[in-house]
Amino acid sequence: MSASSAPSERIAVIGGGAVGGLVAAFAEEAGHEVTLCLRSPLDGLTVETEGEVLRPRLRFVTEPDEAGVHDWVLLTTKAQDTEGAAGWLNALCGPGTVVAVVQNGIDHVERVSPLLPEGAEALPALAFMAVERVAPGRIVHHYSSELHVPEGQSGARLQALFAGGRLTVRGVGDFRTAAWRKLFTNVAANPLTALLLQRMHILGDPEMYARAEEILREGLAVAQAEGALVDEGDVRRALRANLAVGPDGGTSTFYDRLAGRPMEHEHLTGAVVRLAERHGVDVPLNRLLLTLLRAADRELRAD
Repeated sequence: MSASSAPSERIAVIGGGAVGGLVAAFAEEAGHEVTLCLRSPLDGLTVETEGEVLRPRLRFVTEPDEAGVHDWVLLTTKAQDTEGAAGWLNALCGPGTVVAVVQNGIDHVERVSPLLPEGAEALPALAFMAVERVAPGRIVHHYSSELHVPEGQSGARLQALFAGGRLTVRGVGDFRTAAWRKLFTNVAANPLTALLLQRMHILGDPEMYARAEEILREGLAVAQAEGALVDEGDVRRALRANLAVGPDGGTSTFYDRLAGRPMEHEHLTGAVVRLAERHGVDVPLNRLLLTLLRAADRELRAD
């Protein structure tokens, strides 16, 4: 894979999980100087993708005061860990630094902007990639590698950073609608796989597929109340996207529960339920899922 045609820039990736490891590897392969910001030290990183094993040459740091200011920051922590990244953001960002918020959910800018120093910019980004951290420093990429960002100058600059590389960055005109469409890929598959501790093959069962459709139709009503331009076709497309991952693929919430990590349900199912309450939309299936996810998460946090 050839390097990007864009000039080399200093890129910091906060978070060494599945998404962070993948985008760090692809950024280094595109010819950029990449710092991976971690809680625990790593000796190296390997990424299995498209029949290859990448061993990117990265700079690993575990303390914010070691990092220095960068041109770009890609925040890839789980949404519930955003506030814990405040020290990193303060150390890595200067005037003109763009922070691509590569997280699930629909409120990227609202989550991150209060944590940024003056002059830094938050750029929301939707990740479309099936990727798994199977061990510290070992990433397995299953399917897809795209980021969708709002159209505009910063989005175009991010596209240029990865042009010609393995990571495709696409600009979208209606980001609110795009964010809800992405959320649809999480709203049914994530809680079902996590609660049942089963991979995507469960959606091949006709009864389970029907329940997933019902869960998503509740989300559709909420999205429409929020002003997103979505319809029944988006429900079907989300389920097709889930199935395209393959029967052995999983979801981020599934992988978190499998590894004993706290889950991000409050920013997925929780977002649907909270906004439903605001608009007076009835979402009984999502309320039930949220109750079950909270119970499972309490058990994880207690261990």
